[in-house]
Amino acid sequence: MQTKKKMKTVSLDAMIDKHVGKIGSSARETFEHELKLDLLGNAIKEARLHHNLTQEQLGQLVGVQKAQISKLENNFTNARFDTVIKVFNALHAKVNFNVQLPKRKLKIA
Repeated sequence: MQTKKKMKTVSLDAMIDKHVGKIGSSARETFEHELKLDLLGNAIKEARLHHNLTQEQLGQLVGVQKAQISKLENNFTNARFDTVIKVFNALHAKVNFNVQLPKRKLKIA
């Protein structure tokens, strides 16, 4: 007769701490930065597809080449802030930024 082993559950935070690094470490900061850029790229792509636009069409609306839109969506480049804003404006998307400083929180809408 076989006995089943119980699987140990671990939180996502614990897994990230173990495999990426603790909060405040340079590896963790890099990981979180890249994750945020990836989420931004996904948001741009999702909004573009919602409006049934090609990358080329969105580029024309914004005044950039198709390649720039592709790079934004695929996180290949750190885009200029004004380009990202132009993209979201062209997609009629509301953008909110949350800036956190030690002991203070600023909200920019």
